[in-house]
Amino acid sequence: MRRVKLHNPFKTRIIDEKLLREHLALERTKLANERTLLSYIRASIYLLISGLALLQIKEYQGISLMWVGYLSLFICILFLLVGISRYIALERRLNDLLRDDNSEESESSK
Repeated sequence: MRRVKLHNPFKTRIIDEKLLREHLALERTKLANERTLLSYIRASIYLLISGLALLQIKEYQGISLMWVGYLSLFICILFLLVGISRYIALERRLNDLLRDDNSEESESSK
């Protein structure tokens, strides 16, 4: 088993390569989770803007687009709620994984 030396400007320490890989994998998953939340927010903002634009159009060739605008605003709120709920759910699962790993490490060191 190789040991990897990490350089930290404040503290240098040696960590197992397996633990380092697991730690970096969890960090990548956290960052992907944040990117996904930002994508949901971006899509929600696009729907908000399009809904407001459609509500500003009074009549377009005899067709009222008000209901499409309201539908877009409803889907905007739905996207935002789904994105936030998925972010929170995955964040809790990741925190549970980290707690389980920390409790196993403390038990094995005893």
